[in-house]
Amino acid sequence: MLVVGMVCLLIADLVLALGDTILTTFLGIGFWGIHMGFTQGVFAALVADTAPATLRGSAFGVFNLATGLAMLGASILAGALWEGYGPGATFLAGAAFTCLALIGVTAIQPTPAAAVPSAP
Repeated sequence: MLVVGMVCLLIADLVLALGDTILTTFLGIGFWGIHMGFTQGVFAALVADTAPATLRGSAFGVFNLATGLAMLGASILAGALWEGYGPGATFLAGAAFTCLALIGVTAIQPTPAAAVPSAP
């Protein structure tokens, strides 16, 4: 689901960067919404599934802190690109970062549950 959502984000960024009509703008917004639908629940489930029950609240707090800091940095960069080079450059940079993230996500091979040794 994460990879599908990230591909939708890549498409959204490219459509918004290269499109110049109201139709392409709405198409880009649509793909952005599909991306959000595919990815937002994945991260919450990941935190819930990996954090011990006694630390789940803290885990969500740390996750949201890290997410907020990352969004702050990304927003500052996006604003600087928008002001300096225009909206197309901002969305092309988003597409480039999405490509890097896709490479990272697909390079990580999860260990199948059956192959993980159980505790004695």
